[in-house]
Amino acid sequence: MVKPFIPETFEPPGCFESSDFHFRVLEEQVAEKDFEAVTSSQKRLQGIFGSTSDWPRSDLTLAENRLSLQVHKREFESREAFAYSVFNKAKDKCLGSIYIDPSQSAHYECEVYLWVRDDSIELDEQLYQTVIDWLDESWPFEKVAFPGRAISWELWDKERH
Repeated sequence: MVKPFIPETFEPPGCFESSDFHFRVLEEQVAEKDFEAVTSSQKRLQGIFGSTSDWPRSDLTLAENRLSLQVHKREFESREAFAYSVFNKAKDKCLGSIYIDPSQSAHYECEVYLWVRDDSIELDEQLYQTVIDWLDESWPFEKVAFPGRAISWELWDKERH
């Protein structure tokens, strides 16, 4: 039997508030604001999931983005992966996203990716530290990988194979 990604008894948070951010499940209801954040930062975001990822394509459409968010919501509901939209405290601007996925490496329980839009890039390190603290305090993971951040892509590629 395959071990579940998270314990059956763990209830993943639907949202999170910090002093600077509001996280909520990445879902279709935020499609327009998410799309605007993604497309405003498209060039810098390429490679956020590694060199083999083509996300976000330069020709990404709002309809495609909406479908992608529906997939993230289904993954969340089925407890396969957890994606969050990051908003400012006023909840009126999408600042970026967080993705908590099962690890492709036997040495980690999950791999986490996050990004901040170009016009809020000064918040990147703060978001990263907030996510580290949130995972430590509110999630059941002992070994978290941050590919492309705490682990170079070169080392991560070796970890996965």
